[in-house]
This record gives sequence, C-alpha cells and structure tokens, in this order.
Amino acid sequence: MSRQVADCINGGGEPKVPRLSLVVSEQAVTDGATEILKVIRPHWCRDNVRFKLFTDGITNKLVGCFHQPTEDDSKASNGEIQDVVLIRVYGNKTDLLIDRRKETENIQLLHRYGYAPALYATFTNGLAYEYVPGVTLTPSTVQLDAVWPLVARRMAQMHKVRPDCPTDSYEPALPAKIDQFLRLIPDRFTDPLKDERVWKVFPKVSAMRDEFQELYARLLQTGSPVVFCHNDLLLGNVIYDDRQSRVTFIDYEYAAPNHQAFDIGNHFTEFAGIDDIDYGRYPGRDFQLQWLREYLKEFNGPSNPVSEADLQRLYVQVNQYALASHYLWAVWALIQAEHSTIDFDFVQFGSARFLEYRRRKDEFLALSFAD
Repeated sequence: MSRQVADCINGGGEPKVPRLSLVVSEQAVTDGATEILKVIRPHWCRDNVRFKLFTDGITNKLVGCFHQPTEDDSKASNGEIQDVVLIRVYGNKTDLLIDRRKETENIQLLHRYGYAPALYATFTNGLAYEYVPGVTLTPSTVQLDAVWPLVARRMAQMHKVRPDCPTDSYEPALPAKIDQFLRLIPDRFTDPLKDERVWKVFPKVSAMRDEFQELYARLLQTGSPVVFCHNDLLLGNVIYDDRQSRVTFIDYEYAAPNHQAFDIGNHFTEFAGIDDIDYGRYPGRDFQLQWLREYLKEFNGPSNPVSEADLQRLYVQVNQYALASHYLWAVWALIQAEHSTIDFDFVQFGSARFLEYRRRKDEFLALSFAD
C-alpha cells in the first residue's frame, strides 16, 4: 500500500487538509486505517489503538479508531479515551453518484458553523474526520420529546447556511440528481435474479423519467423555497448526545441546495427504518405539525411568529415532497443493486420505497393549502 501526501487548499479560508494518495480496500479497512493514522496521528502508538467497525451504513464502510492511554498516562486510571478518529471508506462505484470534492467543501462549510465534525484528511476512496459522541437515532428515539425538537431546530439552522460561493441561480439539486440516477440504471442487471425482481416492480426507465417529470411539475406549484439541504437525513445520520442535549448531522455526501420541503419530507420517510422497514412509522399529522412549528420558529427567527397559514403550507409541501424522496432513493437503490459490494438487499429496499411512493401518491397530492 503506497502512501503519498499532498496538501489541498480549501475554500473559505479553511486550513489545509491532508490529501492522501491511498486506496483502502473494503475488505481490509483496519489495515488502511492504520496507514492513514500514521499520517494524521503520527504520535499514536499502534499498540494503544482499538478499532471498531460500524455496520449501520449501506453505502460505505466506517471504522472508528480509538486511542487508549498508556499505563503511565495520568488519565489511564479512569480508562479515558484520549482521541478518536472516524475513517469512512466509500462504497464501490459510489463516485458515480456523489461529487466527492463538493462533499469535502460541505463538511468544512458546516463545520465552521458548528454543524458538522472536523475533517482531518481525505484519501482516494474516503475521508477521516472527527468522532462525535452520542448514539444514532432509531425509529423509537427519533420521536422522543427530548430528541425531535433538537432535530427540527438543527435542520432549520442548517437551512439558513449559505455556501461560500453560491451560484447565481442557486438551482435545486433534485431534478438533476434524479436525471443523473436514471441514466445510471442498467438496461439489464448483471445478476439475472436481480434483473427479474427489478422489472416486476419498476417500469422501464423512460416511463420512470416521464413520471418524475410529471410529479416534479406538481411539486413546483407548491412554491417550496430552495435552501442548503442535507438531502439524506436518515436516522443513522443523526447523532444524539443526551449528556449535552445535542444532535449532530453527519454524512454530507448529498448536501446541496434543494427544496426545503424535500429535506424535511425525506427525514420523515426515514422514520420507517432501513433494516426492518415499516411505513406505519411515518409520522402522523399531529406530530408533523408540532415538528414543523418548532422548525419554523427557528427558521423564521423570533421577530417572525409562526402563522397557521405558514404551518399548513409547509405541512402540504413536506408530504408532497416526501413522494420525491421515495422516488429518488428507489432509483438510487437500483444503481446500488448493480454495483455495491455491501451485503444488503438493495432491490428489496428500492421496491419498498417505490411501492410506498405509489401507495401514497394520490393521497399526498390531494393535500392543499390556502394562500
């Protein structure tokens, strides 16, 4: 495993972040992590490093590198961990889906606001960043009264962030991302069984493209503003620290300007979970209105009280854009089904999201609000 280090100069006056010309194998992430630590934590003794492979993700591999104190360290008596680095190894072919340069910029931008972990280094197929203490959310904890207001407020804060060099048009990412994903769906899947399963549920790509264009035309009529969005706020991407009563969002692979209602609606669809999907967990109207009111209080600021009209409008927008969330991740799953080496049934996941989109489509598009 060869190692070369270059400095990349980041936008916005950020300090330099090491860029390592190193490829970490998905089958040997601990070995790769050891090589990276030699550069970003050269003072660490290998014998004092503990590695933990996290298994929550279905796109990337993630390993935690925990530095334990030595016996003669004053902190050793209480077993305190001195430092932790997380190393994320990108999934196979995910560069087809994600702009990695933009991801790095997003992390650094949001870190300046205190909304994202610090970035320590990038390498050819991944990055190393700060460990955030806490636990990822679950379908149960995401609805706790101690948790959901923190998520609502943090999303509102993130939605008020402006990129260092925003484009003049500030175009929403959704239509371009859907178009990109649709172009990547194979005409025939390499695995014959996957190919059969996919086309039993999904229409051909040309029909899917037409259907989304029709859906998006309807969504545009709701007037949801374009803000800086996370775009992938599944439960595993929210870290809750109960000691500090704080949530932190992680994994900014898809962060970009997008419709405000998409980010919220996408989060609500993720209440269903991933390994054991249950769309009965999608939040009901009463819970949503509480959540959205908390969000708007933060987003609008104290000088702009939340009106019932604003609340009802956002409720309609969010549920209609939840349809686009289902559509996006259903298409994404088909690409992963062809390329990913992670042991996960992407065809089943994509089918579940597409069928839920179809099931709720008429109901959600029938919602309306008074101007």
